[in-house]
Amino acid sequence: MMQAFYWDVPSGGIWWDTISTKVTEWSNAGIGSIWLPPASKGQGGALSMGYDPTDYFDFGDFNQNGTVETRFGSRTALENLITKAHTENMQVFADIVLNHNSGGQLENNPYTGTQTYTDFTGIASGKFPRTSADFHANAYHINDEGSFGGYPDLCHATPNVQNWLWLRTDGVGKYYKNTMHFDGWRFDYVKGFGPWVVNQWNANVGGFSVGEYWDSNVDTLDWWATNANSSVFDFACYYKMKDAFDGNNLNLLNDDMMWKRDPFKAVTFVSNHDTNIIWNKQLAYAYILTHEGYPTIFYRDYEEWLDKSKLNNLIWIHNNKATGTTSILYADNDEYIARRNGYNGNPGLIVYINNSSTWLERWIPTNWANTQIKDFTGASNWYPITQGDKWVKIQCPPNSYTVWSPNI
Repeated sequence: MMQAFYWDVPSGGIWWDTISTKVTEWSNAGIGSIWLPPASKGQGGALSMGYDPTDYFDFGDFNQNGTVETRFGSRTALENLITKAHTENMQVFADIVLNHNSGGQLENNPYTGTQTYTDFTGIASGKFPRTSADFHANAYHINDEGSFGGYPDLCHATPNVQNWLWLRTDGVGKYYKNTMHFDGWRFDYVKGFGPWVVNQWNANVGGFSVGEYWDSNVDTLDWWATNANSSVFDFACYYKMKDAFDGNNLNLLNDDMMWKRDPFKAVTFVSNHDTNIIWNKQLAYAYILTHEGYPTIFYRDYEEWLDKSKLNNLIWIHNNKATGTTSILYADNDEYIARRNGYNGNPGLIVYINNSSTWLERWIPTNWANTQIKDFTGASNWYPITQGDKWVKIQCPPNSYTVWSPNI
């Protein structure tokens, strides 16, 4: 997955067009999906990054909040981008903000006895009108799991909210899927409401689903993913990689992570629009692109900050060699070696990560007897042949990685 934005991408309505120019290159590199920022009109209008949603059905259609286009462009430009991505056999995921809204008008709120910005009956699209009855505190709850930034906090227990978000055929979820042709969802700030909300969305709308549950506790991530029936970003892996690669303790990669609990519900990443704390990113990408889980590439890492050719090589390795279960073969402060055990005729791979300042070598057990292997990164010019007992010696350059598989 490519996260196709970063915080404060250029304004002026050019971003959808900018991404459209890159879709073919990304597809050719082996990237299979694109995660877009929240596409509907936010309170910030032409400057909004979309996380302050006012009108879920305004994709740059209406003169609202001081602008017709969103920060990213027009509805037509968005539709053209989605169409182009589909032509390139890529899926497109929408960022959905269900926790809070922003940009409503003042109204007398009978539940608080004050005036609150909870009147969304005058939104330009006319779809999903809501009032103080749809926000906390209300007749259903004083609050739910969490509010955000003082914004009006949606109450998902109200029939109006449920209808407009996932039940109605012309509601948010089904409109995004059937009219805008999004293929899946990244749910923002899912700590702010119960996992049942995403579960209901997925049951009624369908499509790929991943939640941003910002927590390093793998038990909590597993709990949320199970109850939401959704993938979840593997923050446990993220923080372990930070401590392992930047703290020179690759033993930490033995620790528990979401991809080890359930690789089919783990979305791994190295950085994103909110957090960018891993310094040794190239080693981190070598880790997530050779291991189980659904790896994410951050736009700025790919397009600006890292070596694109090395990332493309790792994407190729991920798509062609990284199959089967994972066996960790060796770990210490400087070294980490793991084996993907292969699947359905694909022999898998062995990844060797070296966080030291010198070349390293090590004997390791493979799944291949009397087989010539090679390093598919090109960093090593060795072409060793595995012994009859399947052991072989491999090597790795300083502060780098090699990826070994049969030379076929």
